[in-house]
Amino acid sequence: MCRWFAYISPEEPCLLSDVLIDPANAISKQCSEHYLPQLLPHGEEHDLDDSNDALMKMRNSLLNMDGLGVAWYTKAAENYIKGVEGQRPALYKSQSPPISDFNFRNLCSNTETHCLFAHIRATSGSVVTQVNSHPFVFGRHVFMHNGAISNFSNVRRDMTDLLSFDAYCNVLGSTDSEHAAALYITNLTNHGAKDTWEKEYPIAEMLSAMNKTIVQIMELQQKQLGEKATPNSLNFCATDGSKMVATRFRNHATQQPPSLYWSEFAGRTLNQKFPGNPDGADKVNEAATKNADEKIGKHTIIASEPTTHDEGEWHLIKANCALTVDEHGTEKEVPLQYDAKFNAVDPNFP
Repeated sequence: MCRWFAYISPEEPCLLSDVLIDPANAISKQCSEHYLPQLLPHGEEHDLDDSNDALMKMRNSLLNMDGLGVAWYTKAAENYIKGVEGQRPALYKSQSPPISDFNFRNLCSNTETHCLFAHIRATSGSVVTQVNSHPFVFGRHVFMHNGAISNFSNVRRDMTDLLSFDAYCNVLGSTDSEHAAALYITNLTNHGAKDTWEKEYPIAEMLSAMNKTIVQIMELQQKQLGEKATPNSLNFCATDGSKMVATRFRNHATQQPPSLYWSEFAGRTLNQKFPGNPDGADKVNEAATKNADEKIGKHTIIASEPTTHDEGEWHLIKANCALTVDEHGTEKEVPLQYDAKFNAVDPNFP
C-alpha cells in the first residue's frame, strides 16, 4: 500500500528534512521497510512473515516505488498576489523514489512549514506518472489517500456525475484517489465553483464532507455491484493549512483498515533543535540547540507509520474512525458514521 505523512501546527514549524528524510523510519525509507506497532511483529526476532494476518502481510509486502509527492504551506503568495490571504500549498511531485531524488532531498534541507503532506505511492492499477502522484490540490485545500476504492472502474462514471464542474475539470490524472479528492471538495463547498476552494471551512464541515464522500462511494458500489461489491480501504487526509481531518476506514466486519497513527509528541523528537533522537533513546542528538526543559509548540503528526521508535509517542487510530485537528491544534478521534449494510465480503481474504 501507499504511505503518507502529515504535520500540522499553529505554533511550531518543522524542517522537511527532519521529518521526511533523516529518521531511520522516515517516509522516504518506507518504500520497502515497515514499522507498524500494534499491527505487525517487529524487532530483531520478527519479520513480516511472522504475522498471522494474511491481508496485512499482503499490503506491506508491496514496494512503494510508483511516485512521490510533497505539499507544504507557505505565506509567500500573500506578499505578492492581491486578494490572497494566509497560507497556500506549494507542490512537488516526482516519479523517482525519494531516496534517489536529488531535487526532493535539496528542497527538504532548506524548507520549513507549519503544515505538510508527503506521500509515496504504490499504484493500485493506474499508470505511473507525475499527475497520478499524491497529494492533490484544490485551491487552498490538499488531499491524499492510502488504500483503494474497490471496483473503481465500475463506479468511476457515476462518481464524476456527482462532481461540481470545476472539481471535475481539476482532475488531471486517472486515479481513484484524485476522484475521491474531487468528490470531497465538491461536498465541502456544496458544489461551489473554483473560487470557493480559497475559503476556509469549520472542522465540523470538513469532517462531514469526508464522511459523506466515504458513504457516497459505498452507495455507488452497492448500486452498480450489489452483493459483488468488495471492501474499500479509505485512509483519506485533507487540510486547508490550519485544520486537518484524516480517516482510517475499511467497510468490512472484521478486517483492519491500513495502518494509521497520530502523535502530539513525536515532533519534538524529530526536530533537531531539541534533545532526543528519533532512532532510539541511546542515540545522542549533537545538533540540539535547545535545552531539555524547553517546550516545543503544539503540533500533530498523522502518519501511516511511526517515524520515531518510541512507541509511547504514538496512538493507533481506531478502525473506521476519523481524527480531526482544529485551528488551535486540538485533536479529536470520532467514529465515522455509516450503515453496516455497506460492509462487504472480501473474496481474497475470507
